[in-house]
Amino acid sequence: MNFSLFISIRYILSNKDSRLLNLISVITVAGIALGVTTLVIALSVLSGFEKTLTEKITDFDSHITVSSYVEILPNPDIFISNYTTEIGEQIDFSSAYFSKLAIISSKKRTEGITVKGISKGKFANRLRSNIVDGNFSFGNDELLIGKTLATKLYLKVGDKVTLFALQGDKIPSENDLPNIKRFTISGIFESGMAEYDNMFGFTNLISAQNLFGMPNAINGIDIKLKNIEKADSIKNIIKSFARYPYHVNSIFEIHKNIFTWIELQKKPIPIILGLIILVAVINIIGALLILVLEKTNEIGVLKSLGAKGSQVIKIFLFQGIYLSSLGILTGNILALLLMSIQLQFDIIKVPSSVYFVTRVPIELSFEIFLFVSVIAFLLALLVSIIPSYFASRTNPVSALRFD
Repeated sequence: MNFSLFISIRYILSNKDSRLLNLISVITVAGIALGVTTLVIALSVLSGFEKTLTEKITDFDSHITVSSYVEILPNPDIFISNYTTEIGEQIDFSSAYFSKLAIISSKKRTEGITVKGISKGKFANRLRSNIVDGNFSFGNDELLIGKTLATKLYLKVGDKVTLFALQGDKIPSENDLPNIKRFTISGIFESGMAEYDNMFGFTNLISAQNLFGMPNAINGIDIKLKNIEKADSIKNIIKSFARYPYHVNSIFEIHKNIFTWIELQKKPIPIILGLIILVAVINIIGALLILVLEKTNEIGVLKSLGAKGSQVIKIFLFQGIYLSSLGILTGNILALLLMSIQLQFDIIKVPSSVYFVTRVPIELSFEIFLFVSVIAFLLALLVSIIPSYFASRTNPVSALRFD
């Protein structure tokens, strides 16, 4: 066995004779553990927020949305063919839609609503994953609405509602009366995001076109990419040949407030990391300096027997590695335990009107645990060098006389 490692293990095993050193070691391990736990949970929650919000948003608004400055998109088939030729390998799917504002009325209340007519396909399948009651069978004059809106209108699956809509955006008159149609609530969805749960209703494309008196009309295209990170660059490619009245937006522009909020939440992470560094520096240096003072005589004996300064440094480096490893392992276990409890029992509640979700989203990622552990370990190893260096500079004669 390596000489320095052997002596370090003997020191660790002999710590039971020193109550003070045991207390300092416990404080050191606890400090590192709490720092690691805090950072792992913070990163996991932020990563969970970003992933969950992105998934929820793309269930209702895809990565790139093509809309029109006028009533309808001219020649949508030709436009779809053009961008498919340019970036077809980057696209997961695309779906045309027709969407306009309308008024929804139940027996008790009336509210404004955005009616979006969509076609069967991958977009509709993603939408179905958010349904909490009923289903979306795409039958004629069937409507899927958000849970918040259903609560406000006292609606449940199977109820009838009346939709009032302008025909072709024409101002109502004796000759152009608003369209009035009866729809059946086929399902209720819950995204956890107030913007959708309170304002959107989905129906099949033909029903939406008929409601607004615009058969075969399309006023938007949803484009889902294989890689969301390329949304802005591909948006610019589409914009290069999308002339007026086409208007192209990426998900990061449409929901800029949400993604800016996520980025803002990441800014305190360096501060948390700095606190971990501070805790590691103070605790590990303190613990090792006390160990150096307690083992001064032993250091003198080792150096008088021929131990080199580098070997003494390694002895106390191994002590720092032991304490930091124990703290990092404890922190990881504690973080995993706390996050598992939250995922299982949903102890901490969050208001969807503020945080866009109904429960704390946590992503249990091996990469996050590994990243935090490696950073904490390297920092602990770095600060362990300071007291180790002082120990290696101990004068054997003075050390043997030290009491």
